[in-house]
Amino acid sequence: MAKVSISLDAELVVEVMVLAGVGSPQDAVEAVVRDYIARGHRTESRTELRDQNLREVQVKPQDPQG
Repeated sequence: MAKVSISLDAELVVEVMVLAGVGSPQDAVEAVVRDYIARGHRTESRTELRDQNLREVQVKPQDPQG
């Protein structure tokens, strides 16, 4: 797996370490990135279901009016 090196504000990393309960900056950043990705997948799943439901409603024939 490829690795990426970046510079981050130390205060941000320490805050994430405390909130996530992890002991290393690497683990803290990985936890945040994994959470962000998981949240994105959950959002995609919810919006996909909603979009499918909307399509099903639009496809149903309408009753004659008048």
